[in-house]
Amino acid sequence: MGGNSRELDGAVALCTPGGRLNPDAKGWSRRPLHRCELRGPWGRRKRWEYWCVTWNGGALALTYADFDYLGMASALLLDRETGRELEKVVPVPLALGFSLPDTVGGADIVFERLGLRLAFREERGGTRLVTRFQSRGRLVEADVLVARPPGHETLNVVVPWSEALFQFTSKQNTLPATGTIRVDGVAQTMGPEEQAFGCLDFGRGVWPAHTVWNWASASGVVEGRVVGLQFGGKWTDGTGATENGVCLDGRLHKIHEDVRFEYDRRDVRKPWRITSKGSDRVRLDFLPTHEKQTKVPLVVAGAEIHQCFGRFSGDVRDDSGARVRVDGLYGWAEELRARW
Repeated sequence: MGGNSRELDGAVALCTPGGRLNPDAKGWSRRPLHRCELRGPWGRRKRWEYWCVTWNGGALALTYADFDYLGMASALLLDRETGRELEKVVPVPLALGFSLPDTVGGADIVFERLGLRLAFREERGGTRLVTRFQSRGRLVEADVLVARPPGHETLNVVVPWSEALFQFTSKQNTLPATGTIRVDGVAQTMGPEEQAFGCLDFGRGVWPAHTVWNWASASGVVEGRVVGLQFGGKWTDGTGATENGVCLDGRLHKIHEDVRFEYDRRDVRKPWRITSKGSDRVRLDFLPTHEKQTKVPLVVAGAEIHQCFGRFSGDVRDDSGARVRVDGLYGWAEELRARW
């Protein structure tokens, strides 16, 4: 097993004092251990915080990101039955006023500008997500607590493209969520009965100018077990690091081999296939029910994201080799292509 696949067990700095990748930071862990004080060149640094809560009625996605030359805050409420999107996006030139912590949960995040209120507040045992915005003449208000149960394991990994270009990611799913969402004052509640789970994507790194990635995630209850899927591809290929794993009843089963995402780029709403490249450990089909397109136009660059929400079916293997069925698990799969 290479250094990029070693399991870490102690706090470590992501960067050297000179802004290069700290060799001791390479590896993965079951809880966040990295301090991400980025010192790389301006314009290459990326700080990303994305929360998505899914439940039987829909999905709530909140983003707060700093790309050096641009800050981005957004909120999306998706109705699973109708496919209706209510969304507010606020770009901020030069990311003025943006501040993200160097560690997972290291500080509260609060944003309120141009009709969008967004807050990620750290509380005992979890993170409270709050948002308020108007979209299509509708007022959306949400207050959701995403819990972090004691001992719950997450997938944390450093992707080392080179000594100068690298990324730390903390992917955390199957986090129990409870709360209320109101649209024009009409409330819908979420909790265990609605299979409400939160997912955090925490990213800090110095990225290459051209980026292509796939990401798939899902959380839910299958045959009495809480199952979380986490898979990444393309930008990790060949680095010796992977963003792949399965969380079963709060325990992470890390997958060290790359996975293959097969889909029609001309129509991402067609079925996807996700499989492990060197074994039968991952054999999944993904049937999209909704496509969310996002374009981030910049002066000399830009990003395009195709995020499909839908259901996974098939099976995965845990660390013991036992097969786990995941039929009907709700989540998403996406493609991002960007020139940053």
